[in-house]
Amino acid sequence: MTVKGRIHSLESFGTVDGPGIRFITFMQGCLMRCQYCHNRDTWDLHGGREIEVDELMEQIISYRPFLESSGGGVTASGGEAILQAEFVAALFKACKQQGIHTCLDTNGFVRKYTPVIDELLDNTDLVLLDIKHIDDDQHIALTHVSNHRTLQFAQYLQKRQQKVWIRYVVVGGYTDDIASAKGLAEFIKPMTNVEKVELLPYHELGKHKWEAMGEEYPLKEISPPSRETMEQIKQVFVEAGINAMY
Repeated sequence: MTVKGRIHSLESFGTVDGPGIRFITFMQGCLMRCQYCHNRDTWDLHGGREIEVDELMEQIISYRPFLESSGGGVTASGGEAILQAEFVAALFKACKQQGIHTCLDTNGFVRKYTPVIDELLDNTDLVLLDIKHIDDDQHIALTHVSNHRTLQFAQYLQKRQQKVWIRYVVVGGYTDDIASAKGLAEFIKPMTNVEKVELLPYHELGKHKWEAMGEEYPLKEISPPSRETMEQIKQVFVEAGINAMY
């Protein structure tokens, strides 16, 4: 039986979601409600359009020379790609058969560890794991859900020795304080599978999507962090012996 997925959009020349030039599949649907989400229109589980793996692979292979020459590959993002684990597993398996590097960009919200999760991870070369906040109360304030599943998934990846880059969005009033960064650094430090932490400065690039949907953007009063703030947060991880960059 052909596995179908529901996608929001495709990007054929992505440069910020994994190494090299990436063909990015933005999956439809997400259960987190991040206040700074720049893909607000991906939340609806029934939105987007259906696509089959074979159809998607035809497009990916057409860009293969650009992907290979840059050390890039395919990234499944979202929305939340793990909500469609069966489809992404099939896509990544097809990519691996073609020798194409695979990257899973996820918030780690895994509700049940079924065999398909392992099948997906077995065909994943790199996981970009977004940890929104190490403090559960602050995580709920930012996303409307607990961080328990995300942190459990991080520990599961450590157990598997799966290659991971942690992503941490620096947001004024939420994640721009030293204490929160230290808490995250302490959580990450024992994880030998984490190659680095990517510090992402908060931005307002998704604000227009909220407004187009007739909704008020929650963080309209928040400005992007200063370079000084980013350096201070970076230093917390460096002092913990963790490779960090922004």
